[in-house]
Amino acid sequence: MSDDHGSTALEEFARAGLWPGMPRAAIPKLAGAGISTPEDATAERLVGLPGIGPATANKLVSGIAERIEAYDVAAVLHGCGLPVRAASRLAREIGPGAGQALRTDPWQLLRVADQTLQDADRLAASLGFRREHPTRGPAVVSFLLQRCAADGHTAWPAAEVGSRAAERGVPDVDAALRAAVASGAVVEDDGLLALQRYAQAEELLAEGLARLCSTAQPWPAERRKAEKGSRTDAVEESFDGLDEAQRAAIDFALRHGVSLLTGGPGTGKSRTVATLVAAAQARGKSVALAAPTGRAAKRLEELSNAPASTLHRLLGAQGTTGIFSRDADWPLEADLVVVDETSMLDTELAAALVAACADGTHLLFVGDPAQLPSIGAGRVFGDLLESGAFPTTELQTLYRQDAGGTIAQLARDVRVGVLPAVDDPTREVVVVPARHAADAAHRVAQLVTDSIPRALGIPAGEVQVVTPVHRGPAGTRALNEVLKARLNPGPGAHRGFDPGDRVVALANRVDAGFTNGEVGTVLGVGEGGALRVAFSAGPIDVPRDAVVDLTLGFAITVHRAQGSEWPAVVVVVPPEAGSMLSRPLVYTAMTRAARHLSVVTAVGPSLARAIAAVDAAPRTTRLRAMLAELLPVP
Repeated sequence: MSDDHGSTALEEFARAGLWPGMPRAAIPKLAGAGISTPEDATAERLVGLPGIGPATANKLVSGIAERIEAYDVAAVLHGCGLPVRAASRLAREIGPGAGQALRTDPWQLLRVADQTLQDADRLAASLGFRREHPTRGPAVVSFLLQRCAADGHTAWPAAEVGSRAAERGVPDVDAALRAAVASGAVVEDDGLLALQRYAQAEELLAEGLARLCSTAQPWPAERRKAEKGSRTDAVEESFDGLDEAQRAAIDFALRHGVSLLTGGPGTGKSRTVATLVAAAQARGKSVALAAPTGRAAKRLEELSNAPASTLHRLLGAQGTTGIFSRDADWPLEADLVVVDETSMLDTELAAALVAACADGTHLLFVGDPAQLPSIGAGRVFGDLLESGAFPTTELQTLYRQDAGGTIAQLARDVRVGVLPAVDDPTREVVVVPARHAADAAHRVAQLVTDSIPRALGIPAGEVQVVTPVHRGPAGTRALNEVLKARLNPGPGAHRGFDPGDRVVALANRVDAGFTNGEVGTVLGVGEGGALRVAFSAGPIDVPRDAVVDLTLGFAITVHRAQGSEWPAVVVVVPPEAGSMLSRPLVYTAMTRAARHLSVVTAVGPSLARAIAAVDAAPRTTRLRAMLAELLPVP
């Protein structure tokens, strides 16, 4: 099937990168070689097209045969003029027979997050469906809840969902709501609606936390005398250097199944965790340390002097499926599990973590609630803190004065809503005003490529640019172009990248060796055309089909920077940030810096106003209510 311009569905499928190994130069030649459908794609017809020899042809034939379900979906989309790039995700989400399922119910298109209701209605119209069709209403309800989840909510008031559904042309809202619940796709509870996946995750999380609280036994807390120079003696010596709050946090973790540790940068969270790990090991207990990102895990490992991994690796994530090999049937082999950067933990990942903790496990959540909440739905750390159901320690004393003193003090002020005037002769923190976004971009490039390396001796390779936005002169896209041209010019010969390019991961691909937000450096090309990249855990060969989940990372968003730390950070705040500006966003951005922070701001007094007045947008969840039922506060 071809469109008005003569492009076939197969050509568009290949252009979208869904036919792995197909050389781009060969795509326009497919139809001329008599290849318009997968059935036409024989080795004999493929050989001789640009870049295709006998070995490649055989691989291409096998490749298209393995992706026939995705092609069928692409043919449906192409037939009504829609882009085919979501074909693989739709095929995975809907399952076997996805193409026919879309022909039967075109609103299943909405099961993939970035599809629009307008596109689903367009597909339906092309297939002869009227907007009054009974499957549209419940699909719109699920779609609206999916939109709410994208904003962080795990549930939303039924009345508001109904109102929004009516605005989108659903004639009988009550019938649509009932049908959505009856289908099992949506759960209704006390006036709130939730997609089944989030409802189930919150229930599993609450029940799992209650299970750990009820099954964990206190570990010996007495301080025994030890021989001078022994391991136990070293633990006791470290313990003696802690303040009362830090000792309380360790005591909670040793005695309780679930406990929480909070505090801003420089307040001693890392030292507390390191002492806890040593104390647990001295008692013969096994420990697992984890964090949401690779850099955070690496830092946790270095500070605790114990192995740490990303949560996805710890749980044995199975590609991008959302399935983990570690669960109740094969739990983690650890007596104590410590999770750092818990503010990044969304509901589904938290539920998977708790499910993988065996009865009796002690679980410590460490984090800073002043940071941005998770990208995924939920506000796990905030809900746990506000529930009052778990022993909690907040560290407030600022210890990190010599290393990171000005940054830590600035963070402490911003954390409570104040942006102080910065006058730092050590130049640990520098504020650079800019007239507009283009001026801000110019100043960022100057700081990264010249001022910071020259004045502070921090190489450009250790400077990370962080911005709230993708678009505009001071967004990630434009800044990456500018910084690549200045720091590592090249043609992008290796699937768009050159050796020396800094890249950032856009998705969790544990099967490929990286997780969302990890920043690495391209080393070259590995075996089989894989892209060799040095991440925090070491060099890996990223398979060709996973390279699409990498992009230039000289400049990254605040959300992707969360959980990581660099020697120097340049935070740029352009006018395009607009209503995005909030205290958690600015605080999170600033606290990514270890030794030096430059803040390039083109928003004038708006930055101070946002820090003073704009907190994180509230999120609607059911977790606190569930915890109140299962773990009533005395």
